[in-house]
Amino acid sequence: MPKIIDTHVHVTPPQIIKNEEKYCQKDEYFDLLCSNPKNEFVTYDELARKMEKEIIDRAVIFGFAFEKQELCREVNDYVIAAVNEHPDKFIGFCVVNPAEEGVLKELQRCKNNGIQGIGELFPAGQKFDLSSKKDMEPICRFARRSQWPILIHLNEPVGHDYAGKTDITLEEGSDLANNFPENEFIFAHWGGGLPFYELMPELKDSLSNIYYDTAASPFLYEESIYNVMKEINILDKILLATDYPLLSADRYLQEINKTDLDKEEKKMILHKNAEKLLDL
Repeated sequence: MPKIIDTHVHVTPPQIIKNEEKYCQKDEYFDLLCSNPKNEFVTYDELARKMEKEIIDRAVIFGFAFEKQELCREVNDYVIAAVNEHPDKFIGFCVVNPAEEGVLKELQRCKNNGIQGIGELFPAGQKFDLSSKKDMEPICRFARRSQWPILIHLNEPVGHDYAGKTDITLEEGSDLANNFPENEFIFAHWGGGLPFYELMPELKDSLSNIYYDTAASPFLYEESIYNVMKEINILDKILLATDYPLLSADRYLQEINKTDLDKEEKKMILHKNAEKLLDL
């Protein structure tokens, strides 16, 4: 079996799973995603057992990015506990709302407790302006100093509708990359299609600090997208991401194994790019 690092996994505290309706009342975007019939929850103990079964070496885990900072802190506590219990399996990211007070204090608390990145953040659900240099400066400055990547939810502007598909534009993602060229960002879900624009020379330069993850890819694109990324010459920026519990790693491996990628190119996506980004 190949070495696998899954860079996009959601874990949920048992108290939130047990009291789902209560938390849906607290957060509009959480309620929206829970309305999706494909939505599921997984605890970190369940995830650890799943990783053993599927032979996943490491997973980047995070809680739900709520609009209110106190709810973000609650799920961050759970991720910290997961990392402490399974340091050989989990790499923890923390969620914050750049538009809320107390963000830097929460980031420092998480850093002190072994967290290694920020995300997955939801600009639409958390109601912050991704393209605003002023709004994003505090967390980007902290991430630069900590050598942390920031994972942002982006989605494609066309195609079928689904719960969680927002009106955040590719231009806003491009603005973020331009505003903070010294940061490293991960744009989820193939960056909403942004990597295709790396064929434009000026965008290829301005997006040099962006990685793209494959979260939910089987629901969005044909498997030939991996060959297209090879043709665009950005395989070194692609990260395997399952969006588990939405999908398991097996689904992605099946697709990747149908591509024209050679063994070393597959390794780049499955673990080498993540090792470089996360300094593993």
